[in-house]
Amino acid sequence: MSKWVLYVAAFVLYAHGLVHLIGPVLYLRLAGIKGFTYKTTLLGGRWELGSAGIGVFGGLWVLAAIGFVVAATAMLLNSSWWLPVLLTVTLFSLVLTGLDSSLAFAGVAVNVGILVFIIWSWRSSL
Repeated sequence: MSKWVLYVAAFVLYAHGLVHLIGPVLYLRLAGIKGFTYKTTLLGGRWELGSAGIGVFGGLWVLAAIGFVVAATAMLLNSSWWLPVLLTVTLFSLVLTGLDSSLAFAGVAVNVGILVFIIWSWRSSL
């Protein structure tokens, strides 16, 4: 993988990880975010979690944020395990964003783009 692709990919992964921190801020009501409304439902209002359940959901976003930062750092350090970690955290993130796609629709698109990058990286390493 060329250096510029590596650096651009790492930047996207770090940024996506940081954006995941919106989840705990919103779902744990740590602060208001313009354009985002606190709610206790997922799947377009069809799944009511209550305030405790949505708080747990918000906490899961922290795990995804950490996962993207770890995967990006491992990729930059050329660790052998960065690709499986990135695949795992991207699928996890896709589930999170899919559960609340009314707010995280852009996250779904970014995750699909990351999956394309994973497939390209895996095929390039064969």
